[in-house]
Amino acid sequence: MHSGGEHRHQATAAPPSLSANVLRDWRHRPTQRRVWALALPMIVSNLSVPLVTLVDSVVAGHLPQARQLAAVVVGSAVYTLLVWVCGFLRMGTTGFAAQAAGRGDGGILRRVLLQSLLLAMALAVILGALAVPLLPAVLDVMRPSTVLDALAMGYLHVRLLGLPAALTSYALIGWFLGVQNARVALGVLLTTNLANVALNLLFVLGFGWGVNGIAWASVCGEWCGVLFGLACAWRELRRYPEPMDRRDLRRWLHWRPLLMVNRDIFARSMALQGVFFAVTALGTRLGDAVVAANALLLNGLMLTAFALDGLANAVEALSGHAIGARDGDALRRALTVAGGWSLLGSVAFAIAFALGGHVFVNLQSDIAEVRRIAYIYVPYLAVLPLVAVWSYLLDGLFIGATRAREMRDSMLVGAVCFALLAWLLRPLGNHGLWLALLGFMIVRAGGMGLLAYRISRRGRWIPTAALP
Repeated sequence: MHSGGEHRHQATAAPPSLSANVLRDWRHRPTQRRVWALALPMIVSNLSVPLVTLVDSVVAGHLPQARQLAAVVVGSAVYTLLVWVCGFLRMGTTGFAAQAAGRGDGGILRRVLLQSLLLAMALAVILGALAVPLLPAVLDVMRPSTVLDALAMGYLHVRLLGLPAALTSYALIGWFLGVQNARVALGVLLTTNLANVALNLLFVLGFGWGVNGIAWASVCGEWCGVLFGLACAWRELRRYPEPMDRRDLRRWLHWRPLLMVNRDIFARSMALQGVFFAVTALGTRLGDAVVAANALLLNGLMLTAFALDGLANAVEALSGHAIGARDGDALRRALTVAGGWSLLGSVAFAIAFALGGHVFVNLQSDIAEVRRIAYIYVPYLAVLPLVAVWSYLLDGLFIGATRAREMRDSMLVGAVCFALLAWLLRPLGNHGLWLALLGFMIVRAGGMGLLAYRISRRGRWIPTAALP
C-alpha cells in the first residue's frame, strides 16, 4: 500500500517551476565552461580593437612635428570608417558557421568560410577602387593644410594595401567564433597588434620612415594576423573531413542567405551609428562643453558594450551551434547562463558608474566646465547598462539564429522612436537628449524581446529542415 501511494504521489507531483528550471540551467557546469571559454577571449578581443589606432597615435606623437601626428589621426579616421562599414562580415559569418558546426557539416563549414573570404576580398577591391579617387574630396571636407593633406594622403594610400587583410580578418574571426574557437579569434587580433607594435618601433624609430613607416607597420601587422588566421583555419577544418561541393559556389541559392543576412546587419549597424551620430550632432547645438561632456559619458557606454559583447558573442556561437544541432535544451541553457552573467555584469557597471562616475569623468578630462556638466548626467550613464544589456544579449541570439531581419527591424523602430523623442523633448535640453537615448535602448531591447518571445511560442528557433 505504501508503495502504491508513493507511486500515486509521484504521478500527481507538480512539474518543476520556472524558477527551478532556471536555477537548474544556471548550475549546468558544462554550459558555464562553454560560455566563459568563448566570452573571455572575446572580451579581450573587443577591448583590443582600438589598439592598432592607439599604437599608431602614440608613435606618431613622438615624431618631431605636430602635423605628422595630425596626418596619422586624420588618415586613421578615414581608414577606420572604411573598415567599420564592413563589420557585418564578422556577424554575418558567425551564425552560419555555428549552425554548420552544430550539424557537424564540414562541407557547409568550408563553403561558409570560402564565401566569407571571397566576399571580404570583393568588398576590399570595390572600396579600394572607390576610395583612391574620392580621398582628395574626403580630406577636403576636413580642411587640412596643404602639408597635412599630402602626409595624410600618403598614409592612406599605404594603409589601403591592408584593407583586404582587415576585411578578411573580420570574416575569419566570425568563422572561428562560429566553430567555438574564440582563442584563435583572439590570436588573430593579438598577432595583428603585436606585429604592429614591433614594426612601428623598427620602421619609425629604427629606419626613420616617419608617417609612412607607421602606415606600413599597420599594413604588415594586418597581413600577419590574416596569415595566422588562415593557417589556423586550415588546421580547424581537419576536424570536419567532409568535402565541399564546389558547384555550390556557382549557385545563387547558396549565396542568397549569407548576402541577405549581411545586408540586414549592415542596415542595422548604420541605424545604430546614426543614433549616436545624432546624439553628437544635436549636442553641438547645446554648446561645446555639452558635446565634450556627452562624449566622456558615452565612452563609458562604449566600455560597457565592449565588455558585455563578449557574452553576446558567446551566445552567437552557442545558440547557432544548438540550433544547428536541433538541441533546444542547449539553446535554453546557453541563454540562461549568458543572460545571468550579463545581468550581473550590467549591475556591476551600473553600481560602478553610480558610485564612481565622477572619478570616471575626472580620468578623462581636467576641464572644470566639462566636468561640471558631465557630473549632472552621470545618473543616465548608471541606468543605461541595465537597459542596453538585453539588446546585446538578444543580438547574440538573433545572429546565431541568422535572423538578421528581426534585428534590423527592431533597430529601425528604435531609431525612429529616438528621433521622435529627441524632437518632443527639445525643451529639456541635454536631459531630453539623454532621455531619448534611454528610450531608444528600451524600445530596441523591448522590440527584440517581444520578437524572441513570439518565435519561442511558435517553436521556430529550431528549424525543421537544414539550411541549403
